[in-house]
Amino acid sequence: MTAEAPPPPGPWRQALRGLLRNRAAMVAFAVLALITLSCALAPLYARDIARTDPFTSNVAGSILLGRHEVDIMQPNDNPLHLGLSPIGPTGHAAYLLGADSQGRDVAARLLYGGRNSLLIAACAAVLCLLLAAAAGIAAGFFGGLVDVILSRLMDIMWAVPVYLFAISLSIVTVSQGLKLGPFVVEADSLLIPIVIIALVYVPYAARPIRGRVLALRQAEFVTAARCLGVPRWRIVLFDILPNVTTTLVVLGPLLMALSLLAESALSFLSIGVQAPAASWGTIIQDGEGLIYTRPMVAIAPGLAIVLVVLALNILGDGLRDALDVRDSARRSS
Repeated sequence: MTAEAPPPPGPWRQALRGLLRNRAAMVAFAVLALITLSCALAPLYARDIARTDPFTSNVAGSILLGRHEVDIMQPNDNPLHLGLSPIGPTGHAAYLLGADSQGRDVAARLLYGGRNSLLIAACAAVLCLLLAAAAGIAAGFFGGLVDVILSRLMDIMWAVPVYLFAISLSIVTVSQGLKLGPFVVEADSLLIPIVIIALVYVPYAARPIRGRVLALRQAEFVTAARCLGVPRWRIVLFDILPNVTTTLVVLGPLLMALSLLAESALSFLSIGVQAPAASWGTIIQDGEGLIYTRPMVAIAPGLAIVLVVLALNILGDGLRDALDVRDSARRSS
């Protein structure tokens, strides 16, 4: 009596195996995990390692480096030594990357800013995918007037440049907050940049989802379900949505990268994350006036943004290769 052969692995398990074999994607995932973990431990670093408050001005303070007490604000390096500049990178736990113009620890602010930037980018990407999935599935599956209305609305949003649209919405909401019926969102809430960034990228995600649903609507299993009298909502939930999930997963890292760039741009313009909170965009703004004397204030968050966006794009490519079997087979041939 021969033993039965084990069942073949499912499509998601096959995709996971393909992703694990992609070294570039795994390195990108490790980089993302390391940066996310470091930012999550920001309070531990500020309290127990750097022993500083990254949100309190400390222009008159000093730190102990080795056996010497050093002022945080020091004379400029120009020939006349006029004015003061914050201390540069020390190589010690305290003020590892130096201080900004307010005497605050740049390394601690970098980690705290990363928490807000990554949180906003991730939440905006998820909210954008939910809205885009609802719009794309409704337009592609129901068609007719529903498709015309949603498609034209997406075209109008698409016609407006992304950053101009985001800046316009941000200026209005930052000045007076956001009122949604009985709910009031304060101007300094992180919900405002999350909602704004999610809205401006909905057309970019809804179009490929709509195209995928248009193809699925003509599939044999959907036609068979209709002939059997299956309600439309059941077809959408149990036939259409599971087959659109792969598209949503592939779009996730790309939307998060775009959201991170948009959040950094809005915060740099002072219409994103509001003080006393910090993000990588606000830290770059803090270092704008120190670019010639203490460039690390602006370079450090800029490098963090580059690393995260690059890692997200590489991870997105790896997910596309693992989930899109036909595309992978075409490239390998």
